Amino acid sequence: MLFSDKKELLGLYNAVSGKDYKDPGLLEVNTLENAIYMAIKNDLSFVIDSQLSLYEHQSTYSPNLPLRMLLYLADLYADMTKNENLYGKKKVKIPPPQFIIFYNGVERQPDRRILRLSDLYEVEEEEHKLELEAVMLNVNAGHNRELLQSCKTLADYAEYTACIRKYAEEMDTEDAVECAIAECIQEGVLEEFLRKNRAEAKRMSIYEYDQARHIRQEREDAWEEGWSEGRNEGRQEEKRSVAARLAEMGMTEEQIAQAVGETAGVVEGWLAEAGASEEK
Repeated sequence: MLFSDKKELLGLYNAVSGKDYKDPGLLEVNTLENAIYMAIKNDLSFVIDSQLSLYEHQSTYSPNLPLRMLLYLADLYADMTKNENLYGKKKVKIPPPQFIIFYNGVERQPDRRILRLSDLYEVEEEEHKLELEAVMLNVNAGHNRELLQSCKTLADYAEYTACIRKYAEEMDTEDAVECAIAECIQEGVLEEFLRKNRAEAKRMSIYEYDQARHIRQEREDAWEEGWSEGRNEGRQEEKRSVAARLAEMGMTEEQIAQAVGETAGVVEGWLAEAGASEEK
């Protein structure tokens, strides 16, 4: 949401690339709004100066990010070249890609880390025929100071996230998010954005915080106990719980389905069962 505005996105791009573009109109945004793989959609992608940038935000570290980005890239290139003759003799020009991950999870990570597709290959190769490198930048407060100084909105987001975590140590997630929003508005942190989008920002922050915490707990359980057949059942129950909470906050079945990675029909069934249980 923060960087859906072209002016803000250009500022972020300048901070990451070291460029100094002034005209947001130079950006050609081509984010895959409807491209979903394993319930995760492409966050931001755009072309500027004949180069394609794919930006992802992550609150949990995953070594599979290069593979996910490869899938996003394939869909983007397919869309860009849908009217081209890929079987012809004339070269079909495509913009070279760069992959950036903005990480703000609680697991400790260095300021900068390179994730490679080849790290996922089952066998070692002397020379990789296909490689993809993604740069993961830690944007938590206190990390990558130069980057955050170059992009105030990103720095404000880091401060907002830290504020939620501070309050979450003392109260439940919903109250923590509400207190963080109030404090940030008072302190001038994302003030305009939070005033304008308070309700939606609150919903998204609650879901993001709870989901990130759930993923961390799942990982810890897996490390301690190992994977079991019952884990999928537990994961479905967690999705049901999250879906019910999001419904209480006024989200539509389609929005909930996208958030939890299920179809709208499945979500509709869950909510109907929940309603029937309450009636009993």
